[in-house]
Amino acid sequence: MSAFPRLLSPLDLGFTVLRNRVLMGSMHTGLEDVPDGLSRLAAFYRERARGGVGLIVTGGFEPNHEAGSGAEAAIFDSEAKAAQHRQITAAVHDEGAKICLQILHRGSHARRRLPVAPSAVRPAVGGSVPRALLDEEIEATIDDFARCAAMARHGGYDGVEIMGSEGNLINQFLVSRTNVREDRWGGSYENRTRFALEIVRRTRARVGADFIIIFRLSVIDLVEGGSTREEVVTLAKELETAGVTIINSGIGWHESRVPTVSALVPPAAFSWLTRRLVGEVSVPLVASNRINTPQIAERLLERRDADMISMARPLLADPEFVRKAATGRADEINTCIACNQGCLDEIFARRLCSCLVNPWACRETEALIAPARTRRRVAVVGAGLAGLAAATVAADRGHAVELFEATEEIGGQFNLARRVPGKEEFGETIRYFTRKLELGDVHVRLDTRPTTSQLTRFDHVVVATGVDARRPDIPGINHPMVAGYADVLCGRRPAGRRVAIIGAGGIGFDVAEFLSHADDDSNGLQRFRNEWGIDVEHRTRGGLVEPRRAATGRQIWLLQRKTGKLGQGLGKSTSWARRMLLHGRGVQMLAGVEYVKIDDAGLHIVRDGVPELIEADTVVICAGQRCRSELAEDLARTNIPFTLVGGARKAAELDAMRAISEGTRAGLSI
Repeated sequence: MSAFPRLLSPLDLGFTVLRNRVLMGSMHTGLEDVPDGLSRLAAFYRERARGGVGLIVTGGFEPNHEAGSGAEAAIFDSEAKAAQHRQITAAVHDEGAKICLQILHRGSHARRRLPVAPSAVRPAVGGSVPRALLDEEIEATIDDFARCAAMARHGGYDGVEIMGSEGNLINQFLVSRTNVREDRWGGSYENRTRFALEIVRRTRARVGADFIIIFRLSVIDLVEGGSTREEVVTLAKELETAGVTIINSGIGWHESRVPTVSALVPPAAFSWLTRRLVGEVSVPLVASNRINTPQIAERLLERRDADMISMARPLLADPEFVRKAATGRADEINTCIACNQGCLDEIFARRLCSCLVNPWACRETEALIAPARTRRRVAVVGAGLAGLAAATVAADRGHAVELFEATEEIGGQFNLARRVPGKEEFGETIRYFTRKLELGDVHVRLDTRPTTSQLTRFDHVVVATGVDARRPDIPGINHPMVAGYADVLCGRRPAGRRVAIIGAGGIGFDVAEFLSHADDDSNGLQRFRNEWGIDVEHRTRGGLVEPRRAATGRQIWLLQRKTGKLGQGLGKSTSWARRMLLHGRGVQMLAGVEYVKIDDAGLHIVRDGVPELIEADTVVICAGQRCRSELAEDLARTNIPFTLVGGARKAAELDAMRAISEGTRAGLSI
């Protein structure tokens, strides 16, 4: 019997059957906008369909030129464009899955000089004041949605998802914060829902009864002036009457002050909102956001939180997610850790989407892992992420691999990161690599520092010895109150009640979050709701209440030499939330700091030309890293072929994404 009987059970939609309850949620990959992008998208979706997913929803395509990105390739408005998509739909159908095209109109968030919206209300996240749509333009836009759906059918799609959440155009019509119209499209809730319902009615009339229509419904807006719980339920019922096949859950607007997809969010933190619609409608309901393991998905289905589970990034991380779950190999799943580094942060920078733990994501047409022509003896020195990637890829290709690690455990810097509250799932990556080492028959030697002479028996050496913490040249740097970040995170060095953190990069933020976290009696989900001010009763418009953050009794200063906002080097999709979190916990963030000295009185600094004393009892150094280069220097004096990866190659700007990518390439090159 399957360990996941509900997740893997078929879902009968009446006119068609989905082979399981896994919906691959919509995400923009960047492939939509590049030359030969559709063929690469076909390969991308084929891989996920082959991996067993039941239903796929594409990234958003636009029904007209006013809808969003300004990229011609994103506009889906003709039979000619639809015909080009048949390579995508055929690829998915060949593997037994079904696929829907998402229709997305961003409204006031469109990348246009003068975007359109229900009303001339400037978006909370900035941008231009939009132009209010005229009545006849609204009618034309509704027809554009219906035409787009018909074109999707012409392109072989099994259905469409109408994007009605996350603060996009349809969502903007639904709430009074962005819809201040006084005509038939605004005012009363009945009028504000007219746009959404007319889109569904005309779409259903255009495509017929045997075509999937998913509506992405914002079950909680998480913005001031958003919808109430009663309004959400009312709209769900009317959407069913209008002709939707499935209701998918959207969580929060893009401008919400509440994080909804990052590692700060506990797993399945919003499934309770979908559960509240169970019994209110008879169409299948989809739970979404931060559901990343088959165990969690099965539990949600078992307790009737939803009828289907949407997972987007987990299928970036592992396209074989469903197949592994179905064949008793759930322990081999490469779990999404919600870091956002390879996906959302890359998209926000207008680069191609990928995945920190899976460098192949969105690169399915490039060279894949193939057996090596000659089996070699390979030594990998260092079992951080770069070394783990190199060792497992080399083993996958058939090489005989030995992995040396100087400490008692694999994982390197990730073993520190997973101790930070909110990053516990980083341990899943170490779990995944541990299993890969077993499957690849990699000989792992812990507590071992190989000498150059010991490495002479290998045909190739990958040096992944990582980095050491850099200690800045500050008078008093060896004072007893000074601690390294690793000692603090591992608990080897308890921090005092007044802590100054030197360095506000990723590690500095990690330490600040670690030390400011309150160990109260609430569970992780309740703490998240309290800290971010989520109204679990959804009585307020938008579902927000005043945040309640437990006090730690610790005073913390987070300092950097650079002027400007702290955390600017962190990912765009998460830095705002991390700053807000620390601000709410009372952490003082100071920029433009000159470090003078450390003595018994604390940390002496100069800021804006004015001397200051931070009366700290602990100073934590998070001032960057330097390469461990001794082994590489020794190997360079021999004839042993070697490759440098990760921090051993370059310490500056080292992160896990670069480490895994470099390790993967090293494993492929041998």
